[in-house]
Amino acid sequence: MSIVRQHIPNILTIFRLCMVPVLTWQIVAQNYLAALVVAVVAGFTDAADGYLAKRFGWVSRIGSILDPLADKLLMITAFAALAWVGLLPWWLIVLTIVRDTAIVTGGLMYHYRIEPVEAQPTMLSKLNTTMQVLLVAVTLVQTCCIAGPDWLIDLLIYSVAVLTSTTLVQYVWIWSVKAVQKTKAKEP
Repeated sequence: MSIVRQHIPNILTIFRLCMVPVLTWQIVAQNYLAALVVAVVAGFTDAADGYLAKRFGWVSRIGSILDPLADKLLMITAFAALAWVGLLPWWLIVLTIVRDTAIVTGGLMYHYRIEPVEAQPTMLSKLNTTMQVLLVAVTLVQTCCIAGPDWLIDLLIYSVAVLTSTTLVQYVWIWSVKAVQKTKAKEP
């Protein structure tokens, strides 16, 4: 039974991965209340798996890979679906994909050319993720439940754009400096 409990965070993460097509479909079908419910459940599973993994030490290598993958897939597909139905601008999705692709590519290059990478998100990156989640949530709430001011969505869109761009530059800088330092340290 103890072994099963240790896998609860991974089971929750896999469940969240399974929600990606459900969330996407609900948004594209313009079932915004259902999409909001799916997003809330996904958020709950994310919080629960993180809490359980940290609280009980149920951390695994597969979980450390699947958890951020599930988060990114949910966010990118939610952004893309919201853009598809005209609720978010396409340029924001492109910016987000470029950032994430650059970070993953840079991390892989560093990992295979210099040393293994322990992914540690910066505080600015955590703020960016929080703002992305807030943008999706507010967009869904305003679309299905409570009409709010248009400027709120615009403010969130531009805040996410600024944070996304800033964190891209931040990660490129951090990994470039680390790569130069490690390369110099290896020289005779």
